Amino acid sequence: MLDDVLYLTPDAADGPDIDAQSSCTLAPSDPAIMIPGISADGTLFPIEKIEAHIKGVHHLALSVFIFDGDELLIQRRADCKYHCGGQWANTCCTHPHMGEDIHDAVARRLDEELGIAIDTQAKRIVEYSADVGNGLWERERVHMFRAEADKHTLDYDLNPDEVAEIRWIKAIDLHQEIMDTPEKFTPWFRIYVSKFPELDF
Repeated sequence: MLDDVLYLTPDAADGPDIDAQSSCTLAPSDPAIMIPGISADGTLFPIEKIEAHIKGVHHLALSVFIFDGDELLIQRRADCKYHCGGQWANTCCTHPHMGEDIHDAVARRLDEELGIAIDTQAKRIVEYSADVGNGLWERERVHMFRAEADKHTLDYDLNPDEVAEIRWIKAIDLHQEIMDTPEKFTPWFRIYVSKFPELDF
C-alpha cells in the first residue's frame, strides 16, 4: 500500500495560471531551501522551495497526524508563515530537504515546529493540487505519518515562528468547524478531512 499513490484532487488544475504566477512578489528563501521536485518520469531534482510554490511544481512533502484515541492534535500556523498564516492544519507538515530521508524529515520538523520527539508510522502516500493564496500553489506528493500519544503527558515546546497554538479535536467537531468557518483551515487540511472523514489517516 505504501507504494500506491491516492489522488485526492483529480479534477484540480496542476498549477496556477500565468497571471497568478506573475502576481507573486515573494522572494526566494535566504539561505536557499532546496526541496525535491518530481519530474515527469518520476525522478527527483532540486528546486528552491518558494519557486516550487510560485510555479506549482510537483514536489515531495510530508504530513504528520498525532492522535490520542479519537482526538487529533492540530496546529494553528504562525501568522508570519509565507502562506496560510494563522490557519489551522494537521499536527505537522513540511517538505524534506533534497537528499534527506523522509523519516528523518518527519523527526526534524516535529522538533523544529513543536519540540516533539515521538515514534511515527508511515501510513499512505497521497497527491493533491490546491491554490494556497498570495499567488502560491501546492502540487504535492505527500507521505502521511501517524503517531499515538497521551495528550496529558506529551512534551512539546512550540516554536512561535512556526506555530501559534495547538489543540486536540474530535472528528465530529472538526467537520463542524470546517463547515462553519472553512477560511480558518488550510486548503490541504480541508482536502484531507473531506477525503478521510473518520480521520483514518
